[in-house]
Amino acid sequence: MSLKRRPALAGLTMVLVVALAACGGTTDSGSSTGGTATADSGYAQDTSREKDVTITGVRDSLRHVTRKTRRATRPHFVKKCGTETRRVRHTKRVNGRTRTWYTTKTYRDCEKVRKGTEAYTRVVRKERWCVRLDDVNGKPRKDDVWYRVGPATYSEVNGADERAKVTFEPVAQGC
Repeated sequence: MSLKRRPALAGLTMVLVVALAACGGTTDSGSSTGGTATADSGYAQDTSREKDVTITGVRDSLRHVTRKTRRATRPHFVKKCGTETRRVRHTKRVNGRTRTWYTTKTYRDCEKVRKGTEAYTRVVRKERWCVRLDDVNGKPRKDDVWYRVGPATYSEVNGADERAKVTFEPVAQGC
């Protein structure tokens, strides 16, 4: 590349960087950049929304999905230790001569060994509290939208009258 083109190329690169930064490349800790899927919920969640978004709507119905568990077994491991010996070589230089001798060093060797099975309670489905709203955020065409909420919000909405206007911060959309 010639030396005459370098300043022009550097200027073009600088303009491109400034333009991309102006288009939305913020570095706030409050902004989020995309959606992620969580394995614990069993379905993908869109986390591109802000965390502190409040939803307002008319209470339609509620759903409490209970936790489902199963008894299961898994291998049971115990710690088994034994003493082992190792031959250790020692060397020493005295007056240009090398003297070598060996000693036996004992050490403790531990490992986990399978010994039978153990029973435990496996969670098949987590507990969820859901609220269905009509007229979400004042839009009459946006009806029957489910939102997942926490237990405290669920009890507040449950205490409200049927078809009452409620406002809350959802944990996730969908149930």
